[in-house]
Amino acid sequence: MKKDFNINYPMIHQGTEKTEVVFFQKESELFANIGNGENKHIYVTDSNIALLPEVKKFLDEQKAKNQVVVILPAGEENKTLDSVLNIVKAALEADFNRNSVFTGIGGGVITDMTAFASSIFKRGAKLELIPTSLLAMVDAACGGKTGCDFESYKNMIGSFYPAGKLYICSEFVQSLPESEYFSGLAEAVKTAMLYDEEMFEDFETKADLVRTRNPELLDKIIEKCVRAKAKIVEEDLTEKGLRMQLNLGHTFAHALETVAGLGAISHGEAVAWGCGRAVELSQNLGLASETYKNRVFAMLKNYGYSTEALHPVLNGKIPENQVKETLLFAMKKDKKNSSPTVRFVLQSDIKKTVIQEVSDSEVAKVL
Repeated sequence: MKKDFNINYPMIHQGTEKTEVVFFQKESELFANIGNGENKHIYVTDSNIALLPEVKKFLDEQKAKNQVVVILPAGEENKTLDSVLNIVKAALEADFNRNSVFTGIGGGVITDMTAFASSIFKRGAKLELIPTSLLAMVDAACGGKTGCDFESYKNMIGSFYPAGKLYICSEFVQSLPESEYFSGLAEAVKTAMLYDEEMFEDFETKADLVRTRNPELLDKIIEKCVRAKAKIVEEDLTEKGLRMQLNLGHTFAHALETVAGLGAISHGEAVAWGCGRAVELSQNLGLASETYKNRVFAMLKNYGYSTEALHPVLNGKIPENQVKETLLFAMKKDKKNSSPTVRFVLQSDIKKTVIQEVSDSEVAKVL
């Protein structure tokens, strides 16, 4: 059984006027509903996802139909411009045109790179995404951001280019390694902090069901996250105002990922740490109460996320007396920053969010 809805975009050039979002419960059902039609398709995945039984079966069927399949090395360290250009090269060699379809099957790394390749191929081809990680379902694949890492900086090259179709199947989540599952969970927690107190309470009171990946609860969390993000990107696709809220925790997180070395820590784990840092910064600035900070910290700790000022991943990476300066330098290099003073998403409580620039000295207090 499936259900769907549309995300409608403002009338600017971004490749499509809307994204059709279709939800499935079973992988077999999903793959039975795609891959048909007259258009040429290029299917992009990674070396891990390509081994999943339903994915392998589907890709073998597509190869038999003379469709193009590109399998890239897995991992954040392979989220490079070279990987993007390998996708473009394969499409060019197959004589693709603008009506050809780029389909990314994988986590956020694959969906980001496939979407970027689609956006630059002959100034824009058709795009469909099948996120297989929780992180990609609740965040990365939804909303039109594309890109790759460059010179150790996260998503430094990219574009806004939403998919024409987004297929979400929660069954993929059941086969994720623990680290990937909890990486995606962190983005869902962030969404709850921003927009959904009931979901935040579910994370607090139904932790056992969350940890054991209860299918009904996961379906509820995934759909709530997609709909919450859809509402924001419909109003502000290219992040001129409201969409900046979605960066809660990300200014800290991207700096941590850069300093630790891309791939040394999962994106979600970095985001969870960043949300903790943002809430502590909010309290220091007189925005949030200690009660709210303690509530967020308790929930993060309950799922095993670090709330320490110095994240353990940095132990031994750089001298401790250089951590604050190094993280601040990375924050100022972030693509979202446009002034010498770093801008942060802060909160006074759940669903009460502000965006403001903060002095280096105040930021350093929480690092």
